[in-house]
Amino acid sequence: MNDIYNPDHQTEFEPSGRRVRTLFNGQVVADSKSMMLLRETGRIPQYYFPAKDVRMEFLRQSGRSGDDPKGSAVYWHVRVGQRSAEDAAFTFRDPPAGRPALADHLSIAWGQMDAWYEEDDEIFVHARDPYKRVDVLNSSRHIKVEIDGVTVAETRRPRLLFETGMPARYYIPLDDIRRELLVPSETTTSCPYKGDAHYYSVKIGENHHQDIVWGYRFPITACAKVEGLLCFFNEKVDIYEEGELQERPKTPWS
Repeated sequence: MNDIYNPDHQTEFEPSGRRVRTLFNGQVVADSKSMMLLRETGRIPQYYFPAKDVRMEFLRQSGRSGDDPKGSAVYWHVRVGQRSAEDAAFTFRDPPAGRPALADHLSIAWGQMDAWYEEDDEIFVHARDPYKRVDVLNSSRHIKVEIDGVTVAETRRPRLLFETGMPARYYIPLDDIRRELLVPSETTTSCPYKGDAHYYSVKIGENHHQDIVWGYRFPITACAKVEGLLCFFNEKVDIYEEGELQERPKTPWS
């Protein structure tokens, strides 16, 4: 259980400035130009709608409750027509001192809705953090990737992706990768900043390195420069930059 008095758990509750809508079973469940965004330690950003901007006729209190660093949790089912999303709407009452007053705002579980929009653009996965930045830059750095002592990629034309809080990622053209060593994987992941990633494993002799390469076939427009390129997990391979072996970063993927 979370320690609701943990001083290391930090929260920031601030206006978004964006109109946000979410739809379920063909109906707009909530629509607001007065959105609030909650940022908190160890969790993804979460949108909160003012209660007045939520169509409460679609909500039924579920009876579920619980304790959280933000206060006492209260949940609702979202029901539209014959479909129901269980415990999909929630808020927090009676917050401890120093925590945001959320009682007049409701959040809605992202993945249980059918679609989300910021203004008129559909967005995916979860609310984006306005303090997180992703940049893709052309580079002429000499990058070499080795696995089990075998060079699997080498390029002087990588594109470097810099993402707040993450190590620099080296995206490499397919022509500079030994594609015969790649094994397509069924693994996919989604990122609200970059799009849907597909994965490859690398097979060298009898060694099979699962899901250590990924790429974006159709990245989000802001990251269009990585389209068709592949990236190796810095955490799991040996990367040489200008002939110097780079230290493997420590991340959740290490």
